[in-house]
Formats: sequence, structure tokens, C-alpha cells
Amino acid sequence: MSQVTELKSHPLVSHNLAILRNKNSDHHAFRTAAHRLSLMVIISATESLRTIEHSVETPLKTTHENVLAEEIWFIPVLRAGLAMVDVGLGLMPDAHVGFVGLFRDEATLTPKHYYKNLPDFTSMEHDCYILDPMLATGGSSCAAIDLIKSHHARNISLLTLISAPEGIKEVFAKHPDVSIFTASIDEELNDQGYIVPGLGDAGDRYFGS
Repeated sequence: MSQVTELKSHPLVSHNLAILRNKNSDHHAFRTAAHRLSLMVIISATESLRTIEHSVETPLKTTHENVLAEEIWFIPVLRAGLAMVDVGLGLMPDAHVGFVGLFRDEATLTPKHYYKNLPDFTSMEHDCYILDPMLATGGSSCAAIDLIKSHHARNISLLTLISAPEGIKEVFAKHPDVSIFTASIDEELNDQGYIVPGLGDAGDRYFGS
């Protein structure tokens, strides 16, 4: 069932979005705000992870806590998605990382594959989190989801910082079983396929290139 979760109503989300959007924010300010937003999006996306009860010996007595029951896979869409990987691994250092390399043809706005490093998910209990700061037309996200599903992945969520309504509609039209978590759903796409108001090119601003 299609589900999108937007976090913009949280004051800390809005505060950090203001830093990301500001054209005068330098690389350090942009990266720091992106890390904070990624943390909040990842925490929101993992609230429903399946757990099992586990016995723990404290210095005083035996107690029980819930621990993750499935393998976690973070799959960044290169290159901008790399900005979110360290945040995820900071929360879940035992998680695995796969990679999907895509670029957008600026003339046709269609995604092109150039790299992948993914396992066969058939025999493992898993949750997959695709990391891509910008969901614009939805073409790259759908291409990434197609590729991951071709490796028999299930329980897929798409984690973004900024999303356009057009991109959300495209993902849900082709992959209604994928959940989307985003800091902000923006107004629209312009004629060049860029998110408005957006924040520019996330990869360029994050990596300074």
C-alpha cells in the first residue's frame, strides 16, 4: 500500500531545511544540515522494524530488550546518496551497504545505469532502504527500485530529503509497495525537471564539485 511520510512539521526539520535551501550556505553548513535531516528521516523510517526479544545481563540483573530481527541494507544512489550512508551506519553499524550508480540524462531526463553492487536477497530476511536526497521526476528512483527488485529485494523504503509531488506519484504508480520517507514535499518540478523551491543540486553542494 502506497505510503509517504513527510517530516516537515517538526521544528528541527524546518530549521535544517532552511540551511539546505539557502544558496549562501557553504559546504560545511550544507553537509551538517544534510546529516541532521538524514538522521531524522532514517529514524522515522526505521520505527516499524521487526524485533525479537533478547536477554541481556546487566551488572545488577537479567533483563530483556528488543533487538533487530532482520538484516538492514542501505543502498545509496550514487553519488548524492552517499551523503546519507554514514548517518545510517552511525545508527546501525551492523547494517550492510549496497550501491546503485545512476545519472540523469539532462536532455531526456531519463536515468542511465553505470554501476551496481547488490546481493541476491532471496534467502535473507531483510529491509532495504534506498538513499537518495532528491526525488524529482521519479525516474531514477524507479530505476533503482527496479534494479533492486531484480535481485529479489522486499520491504523496500525510499528515503529522501526533498521530494516533488510528481516524483512521489511516479514511484507509487510503478511501485505501490514501496514506502517513501522525506523531510519535505516541495511544490513542483520546473520545465527542466528540477524541484521548486528545492535546494539546487544536492550532490554538487554536498561534495563541493
